[in-house]
Amino acid sequence: MSPKMRIAIVTESFLPQINGVTNSVLRVLEHLKNEGHQALVIAPESLDAPREYAGFRIKRVPSLEMKGLIPLGFPQRALEPLIDGFAPDVIHLASPIFLGKYATKIAQNLNIPTLSIYQTDVAGFARHYGLTVAHNSLKKWVAKIHSSSDRTLAPSTWSCKDLEQSGVKNVHLWQRGVDAVKFSPDKRDIDLRCELLGSRPDRKIIGYVGRLANEKRIDDLKVLDVRDDVQLVIVGDGPARSRLEKHLPNARFVGYQSGEDLARYYASLDIFVHTGAHETFCQSIQEALASGVPVIAPDSGGPLDLVKHGWTGYLINTADSVALNQNVNNLLNKHEPAILRERTRASVIDNSWDLVNSQLMNHYRELIQLSDQRMKENVA
Repeated sequence: MSPKMRIAIVTESFLPQINGVTNSVLRVLEHLKNEGHQALVIAPESLDAPREYAGFRIKRVPSLEMKGLIPLGFPQRALEPLIDGFAPDVIHLASPIFLGKYATKIAQNLNIPTLSIYQTDVAGFARHYGLTVAHNSLKKWVAKIHSSSDRTLAPSTWSCKDLEQSGVKNVHLWQRGVDAVKFSPDKRDIDLRCELLGSRPDRKIIGYVGRLANEKRIDDLKVLDVRDDVQLVIVGDGPARSRLEKHLPNARFVGYQSGEDLARYYASLDIFVHTGAHETFCQSIQEALASGVPVIAPDSGGPLDLVKHGWTGYLINTADSVALNQNVNNLLNKHEPAILRERTRASVIDNSWDLVNSQLMNHYRELIQLSDQRMKENVA
């Protein structure tokens, strides 16, 4: 049996904020608990923030709340004695920016190996908003942080190459798991479909699931919102919701959904469309595929690894209204729904969280061994 480990997780986002970074950290903590390891979480302070998860302590640091963004955590000197007292074998940096950068300095002072997880393309978001200078600066900033850690894990082939082109060394592919029991074609709900379709049961349901923010380019769906044969359903919430409700007047906005309710919405769709062009992975695509739903997504970033073009969906420029309409028609008219459900689910069914987190544990162990070797060499 492998020795039990002590892992300090420094994350830029955590509960009560729900996003890709938070969800990944939660799954890691659950795995650490199940395997009998110890963990400490360091995260930004937030209103109604929990102080423990899976039996592990959560240390909160001062933060600045900005409308539309996650709270930004600020480093504090008390972190070094806190981490030193916990004596972790590895420091796990979840999507490091300000808090993570400070933690790398602490790790170097204490000779603790660090594993950084690249998950958010903050530079891409800046470019989307026309902030070219900010994009270049942020790209260098993020590359510097990951270059300071002992190993970086990135969630897609594209993100691995992007980091390597920015000069980051020792980058490894580490994708995300999916709960194929929760997200399943079996959750397709006829009553929910009837509710969404109202007096037009002849229409098909096309849906988007995710945060409602300008960088997600949900405006691309306007061409589908005006179609008479389609009911557009938007699942999620965020700062752009009120504007999008005006821009997509025929769409059904059902708000944030989770658990079994979210699984029902996914499985009740006929097509899932994601429009975000800066996704390093895109977990919602994987959950849609596990639910047996074909996907149309941008031909860039994380979706390139998830969607098999022409087989489980299509990879296109979703801002091209002609292409979006054409590929929706392809899925509605040229493919047998039962065959599509089988293909899409089969494409992700083996991506369990147990498998993914077992890979993570191996990365931890390798870093511990390398650190031990370096210490022995220094002593010699």
